[in-house]
Amino acid sequence: MKSQVQLKKIASNIENMRIRGAGKIARYAVLALQTVAEESKAKEEEAFIQDLRAASKRLLSTRPTAVSLANSIRYLMHRVNKARQEGASLEELRSVAVTSAKDFIRESGQAVERIGEIGSRRIQSGDVLMTHCQSNAAAAVMRRAWKDGKKFSVFVTETRPRFQGRKTAALLANDGIPVTIIVDGAARYFMNEVDKVIVGADAITANGALVNKIGTATIASLAHEARTQFIVASETYKFSPETAIGNLVTIEERNAAEVVPNSFLKSYPKISVRNPAFDVTPPEYIDLIVTERGIIPPQGAIMIIHELFGTIQPSELSEYQTYNATKE
Repeated sequence: MKSQVQLKKIASNIENMRIRGAGKIARYAVLALQTVAEESKAKEEEAFIQDLRAASKRLLSTRPTAVSLANSIRYLMHRVNKARQEGASLEELRSVAVTSAKDFIRESGQAVERIGEIGSRRIQSGDVLMTHCQSNAAAAVMRRAWKDGKKFSVFVTETRPRFQGRKTAALLANDGIPVTIIVDGAARYFMNEVDKVIVGADAITANGALVNKIGTATIASLAHEARTQFIVASETYKFSPETAIGNLVTIEERNAAEVVPNSFLKSYPKISVRNPAFDVTPPEYIDLIVTERGIIPPQGAIMIIHELFGTIQPSELSEYQTYNATKE
């Protein structure tokens, strides 16, 4: 079936980081579920929901740290399950799933634009900025500020080992923004020249901690030391409801071949490689978080989670836990 081919392709592309960025991962995930819903051959309601759950399980296995992935699936499945409890027919459930997917894709896209609008007010002409990795939300803040006529420059870390910073640099440069690429280890060397650091988020915990690309926490500590403002740009669907009940966000470790060639490891079998994809920045190092709902301090994260998901119960989350927490 076309839906299974697309599901397999999307899951593989998320796994191998051909689809990257929390927002894009979330949108592609619900697109895969939409296709499964449209093409499901189920003859009754529970079988239809089982088709969606099986697809959800495969998608959830791809990136254990991508809270946006789990939240996008939760967004769709919550609505389908609620409709089922209210006695919806098979075709009504199909309609709910398809509509929910389209709504999420539209709303998440609008969220980035809104974050750009709100966050750009924090940038002033003459600012020197620094950013790390690739984030549509963080880029939206800078691009909107430039579009509004503010003149500034940006240091972009290359972001090893996959060099996502190069894509950020190209995106900003295409808008005419002066960009300087620096090696990750040079962040401290340039920090005293920087007025504001702006980064995205892969996840934000209930206490306001930031889970983001490895190296973010180091840059945040350097900004804190230099009294440089540290700003996070994040859609609210990246806030982690699991952490409100004490669960920790799984930190994904990726394949060693991203760091050194397999041929090197074969030549030196006693050498091992650790390649964590993310680290955790404590809320004390974060000055503010820009969301599509407005600007909040890190301590306001729990309010966003309660507003979006209500009072969290462990039983409500079990269906959306990651299924492969040790995946490389």
